[in-house]
Amino acid sequence: MKNHKTALVTGASSGLGVAFVHQLAAHGYDVALTARSEVPMQQLAADVSRAHAIKATVHPQDLSEPDGAAALIRQLDAQKIAPDVLINNAAFGLYGPFVDYDPAKLTAMLQLNMVSLAELTLLLGKRMWRAEGGHILLVGSGAAFQPTPSMAGYGATKAFLLSLGEALNVELAPKVGVTVVSPGTMETGFNTVSGFTPPPALQRLTLPVEKVAKVGLEAMFARRPSVIPGFGNTLGAFINRFLSRHAAAKLFARMAEGS
Repeated sequence: MKNHKTALVTGASSGLGVAFVHQLAAHGYDVALTARSEVPMQQLAADVSRAHAIKATVHPQDLSEPDGAAALIRQLDAQKIAPDVLINNAAFGLYGPFVDYDPAKLTAMLQLNMVSLAELTLLLGKRMWRAEGGHILLVGSGAAFQPTPSMAGYGATKAFLLSLGEALNVELAPKVGVTVVSPGTMETGFNTVSGFTPPPALQRLTLPVEKVAKVGLEAMFARRPSVIPGFGNTLGAFINRFLSRHAAAKLFARMAEGS
């Protein structure tokens, strides 16, 4: 039965974002899709609308731009779309020595992974708080649980996200549920964009996006503060608790080098 609720999914043009859209539509949610690439979102919107008899709208927006989050909210308001669920999924990473980063790409990554994410969480979270209901899922990463040499900037953005989400889970309860899902390596285009080739130790932990989306949504609706999909990924995060942060950083560096 249609539940007349709407979920906003960022990064909805590919990978994990597509899996979230399909699964939320299957749960009866109308879906609002946003990403930079409009064409794949239009096709996805048509597919899920036809398959699940829900309403799917497309909102092209570059959230790596400084005004991206506010511009997206203006789009939604103009169409009188008030999300009950926010899936903060959009992100990208940079791989390689930090001193070799392109400054413009670094700024765009920080804007997308942290600033726009926090702005959307604030703007929509405030509305959910006033309405006394809603769910927010922040898509983090296993990179949040230790320093990540060769992906130093990306790992730092995900550490920010994990801390923010777990704090808001307490702060906004019981009116609004906030959950962080922290996947490891997935079958997406992330590694192609970042330039990172996972070593064999990480490739063995690769999960399909459908499983990650399912685990994340179940944890979100259960109002859990945090979830790590996959036993191997969970074990890795647990082991890091027993290492100094310096030791964990050196271990990650060796893994990234494939040694």
